[in-house]
Amino acid sequence: MSGDEANTDVTRPRDLIGYGRRVPRVVWPDDAKVAVNFVINYEEGSEHYERLGDRSTDRMAELNWYLPSPHRDFAMEAVYEYGSRAGIWRLLNIFGDYSVPVTFFATGMALERNREVAAAIGELGHEPCSHGYRWSEPWHMSREEEAEQIQRAIESIRETTGTRPVGWYWRYSSTPWTRQLLVDDGGFLYDSETYNDDLPYFTDVSGHRHLVIPYTQTYNDTRFAVAEGGFGSPTDFYDYMRRGLDELHREGEAGFPKMMTVGLHARLAGQAARANAVREFIEYALDKGDVWFARRDAIANWWIDHSADWS
Repeated sequence: MSGDEANTDVTRPRDLIGYGRRVPRVVWPDDAKVAVNFVINYEEGSEHYERLGDRSTDRMAELNWYLPSPHRDFAMEAVYEYGSRAGIWRLLNIFGDYSVPVTFFATGMALERNREVAAAIGELGHEPCSHGYRWSEPWHMSREEEAEQIQRAIESIRETTGTRPVGWYWRYSSTPWTRQLLVDDGGFLYDSETYNDDLPYFTDVSGHRHLVIPYTQTYNDTRFAVAEGGFGSPTDFYDYMRRGLDELHREGEAGFPKMMTVGLHARLAGQAARANAVREFIEYALDKGDVWFARRDAIANWWIDHSADWS
């Protein structure tokens, strides 16, 4: 069965209920009211690119134009190069200024092409989480092909960073069997293949208790690169993050602490004005207090070790 055929499979049921009225009274370290996780999506050099055999070159950038095939789009390439050459270091310097650990949703190919970034992830205390080997479309894969891609990404990230990733996030939608493959591998603490909650939760995968830590497209700088519903300025981005933290913090003070994820890309948030909004948000959260800045694997381990006490 091909990936295209399999993606119509309905064996993974939807869950529209979740915690419902029974939201757990989470206790984060130091009684924090909100756990904040920054994710840097490090993909530069692994994006869709005709010269790598893809159907088209990626257009998720800030340019208002693109060159049609078969012309090489040097302008689009340059946007991604900025992230790898300059933006990533600006973000890492900012997080270093405040000793904030982050999670890298990193593709294996991107880290192979910039090993200095790969080395910095471990040296600076950040988490490598697998974002696949490159920008793949798993729904076109068979189960066996997806399993091979998962293993290729694991080995690539382990080789470049010195650490095996324990989390997984495809850039695009997962397949009905992605979670089963991650569980079968046995080395994953969690996946982030959904956007459906403000808290981690366990799900059953063939009788195995598997942890899901939802991701976000809401507090995400990709909205600088979309026309409708996007951020118009760094002030918009900061205000959106601040308002989200304020409301989640209020819920935490009422006895129901939550988690907040902020998604960043070096080619977008790595630009100076936007990076300043990230800095301002960190300072705001520190001034507010009772915020736990944490890597995703730290949140996973805390949840696994303590969640039984909250149920």
